[in-house]
Amino acid sequence: MENPAVKNTLRIALVGDYNPDVTAHQAIPLAIDDASAVLDIPVDYHWLATSDIHSIDDLTDFDAIWVVPASPYKNSEGAFLAIRYARENSLPFLGTCGGFQHAVIEYARNVMGWDDAAHAETDSEGRMVIAPLSCSLVEKTDTVELRANTLIARAYGRDEITEGYHCNYGISAEFAAALQDQPLRVTGWDEEGEIRAVELVTHPFFVATLFQHERNALEGRPAPLVQAFLYAAAN
Repeated sequence: MENPAVKNTLRIALVGDYNPDVTAHQAIPLAIDDASAVLDIPVDYHWLATSDIHSIDDLTDFDAIWVVPASPYKNSEGAFLAIRYARENSLPFLGTCGGFQHAVIEYARNVMGWDDAAHAETDSEGRMVIAPLSCSLVEKTDTVELRANTLIARAYGRDEITEGYHCNYGISAEFAAALQDQPLRVTGWDEEGEIRAVELVTHPFFVATLFQHERNALEGRPAPLVQAFLYAAAN
């Protein structure tokens, strides 16, 4: 990956409720610092609590948005607002774990018209777009097959990866069927065909994964999707 011509400091919003005990939150700064060094791009990342997001004015200073793991969020509407802002304004977006789940719900509600799209972890009514997984993926590792010629496949440079998880919820079977003809394209599956990654093909860079690829940084390994995210923000 060639260095971008743009060398101004990038401002990245890390949307979520920071907790130093969350493994992914420990990994994210390391993954960003590593990607910043590889690309030779200065990066300033800012943890933005969901409870501090009330309007798009809270987001306009950022070059890219990453909705991070550790949901339920204190203010889910703040997370949805950040996702919608990135989606509608072509701002590079990355979502992992809870960010993946909320990106899917935001799309269902505001693009597909599923006003009652819901999350089984927090909602008791509505259509459960996000439902309990058949098998828990808390602290599990799994193989993911990637769709060729997609942002995520190009980032990794291969069509099969192994990544770690910390989650109990994923896309419901009902919603998976409804996604088949949508621009929010499924781009990663596990060996059972369950959805593990999506990207919005009408957007310059809008990628969300149920797995937490940022954890690679804790073992001194690169996080290719974080590099691709920063590269997109710089260009």
